[in-house]
Amino acid sequence: MSAEEKLKELGIVLPELPKPLGSYVPSVRTGMLVFISGQLPLKDGKLIKQGKLGAEVSVEEGALLARAAAINGLAVLRAQAGSLDNVTRCVKVTGFIASAPGFTDQPKVLNGASDLMKEVFGDKGLHARAAVGANELPMDTPVEIEFIFEIKREIGREVEGS
Repeated sequence: MSAEEKLKELGIVLPELPKPLGSYVPSVRTGMLVFISGQLPLKDGKLIKQGKLGAEVSVEEGALLARAAAINGLAVLRAQAGSLDNVTRCVKVTGFIASAPGFTDQPKVLNGASDLMKEVFGDKGLHARAAVGANELPMDTPVEIEFIFEIKREIGREVEGS
């Protein structure tokens, strides 16, 4: 089953591209790699929830927020790659988790994004990752997640000299 078919089967409709909150672009392609800027758990342009894991946000809520951020990341990826079916590999996921003092379950929170990559891409969704605790994140978001994907060489524009 293709990644696009898998999305439909899961009932996931990718949102409009989130607008950057600063001086950056949503993604950059170089060669076969696409780097996705940090994604927040936004729905209709608004944070789903604010706060820190281990205080205002539970691990279960955090995992759902990580999944929401990953869905936004897939929207950016589709815009860059033309189709999720052009993805050959999820290379790396880095999650920044706003953590209350003593909170150490960052990996459980980031599983919300990691599990989605496996659901959508199958074995191509298995990736390297880092789950990093942070004191503060923009807009008091509980999670921010960035991604690196590999896509097919023959699609879209090419980088000069490649």
